Amino acid sequence: MLTSKMTTFLELFFLALLLGCKEQAELPTPPRPALVMVIGEQAESNAMSLVGEVRPRYESSQGFRINDKIIERKVDIGATVKKGQIIARLDPADTDLSASAAQADVRAAEADRVLAAAELHRYRQLFAKKFVSASALDIKEAELKSANARLAQIKAQALVSANQTHYTNLTSDRSGVVTWISAEPGQVVQAGERIALIADTQAIEVVVAVPESRIDEVQLNSGVTLKLWAGPQKIYTGFIREISPSADSATRAFNVRVAIKDVDAAVKLGSTARVRLGIQNDRQAQGFLIPTTALTEINGKKSVWVIDGNNKAQPRPVVAGPFGEEGIVISDGLETGEKIAIAGVHTLIKDQQVRPIVEATP
Repeated sequence: MLTSKMTTFLELFFLALLLGCKEQAELPTPPRPALVMVIGEQAESNAMSLVGEVRPRYESSQGFRINDKIIERKVDIGATVKKGQIIARLDPADTDLSASAAQADVRAAEADRVLAAAELHRYRQLFAKKFVSASALDIKEAELKSANARLAQIKAQALVSANQTHYTNLTSDRSGVVTWISAEPGQVVQAGERIALIADTQAIEVVVAVPESRIDEVQLNSGVTLKLWAGPQKIYTGFIREISPSADSATRAFNVRVAIKDVDAAVKLGSTARVRLGIQNDRQAQGFLIPTTALTEINGKKSVWVIDGNNKAQPRPVVAGPFGEEGIVISDGLETGEKIAIAGVHTLIKDQQVRPIVEATP
């Protein structure tokens, strides 16, 4: 009886053990993580991609035209100014006194001229009556000419003094935004010293440094696309406006200025932008740039692993173009928006379930 019960117990034990092993064997394999990239995001084209800085096309330094002490500053950094708007003011006491003294000199010179004209008139009457000699008349005529010349000189000096009173107000010579200012009440400044920097916000550009090995690929007025690092979801268009004729002495690169056509409030001065130069209209010729690690060979054909909508790996034959420093160009076989594996492609199998991990945008 006891032996029969133990036999039954052992049979149940081994049955449970077998069922447990079977259940463990039937557990589904978890999806394998796979590093992927989206065609059309990181692999847009074989165009040259460079990082640049957003700058204004026109930027002017503002400074006083006379020496004096600042008594007031009317704007701060970031302020929007209009052409002719006052930025800062100097103490006008000395210039006002100079202008008053100059006006007094003008009145004195006018009185001297009136006296010289009257003297000449009298001497002409006396000369007509033979009461004075011709030389005496010539002297009075010369005195009138001298008085006229002195009056013109003093009026010009008075005009300079009057202008000095206007120079106590530093006004903006263009509409824009204040990007830099160094003016505090009590500060004594010299004529021509830079006080403020005004940037024109109507013409915005991106400055990029093109390596000398690729400067021949850049052409004036050719179209480009831009993305701000602060807002990569929007694509801006532009064109190459200026190419520096000489390389920078420090970087040995050529500065290229790219004008942005559709500037909006998101484009801020000093921000960073990624610029793609050399865009072609023929997508077939343009192709897509992918990392070399994404390309493999299956049955003697160059292929990539495409991750389909069900997150399964599918092999795809492609037409590979030239290799470059940034990767390899795929001229046919891929479509914008598709995901491809870019790491561990030699270990993937057809219909393998994967968990895509999208590569972060650099």
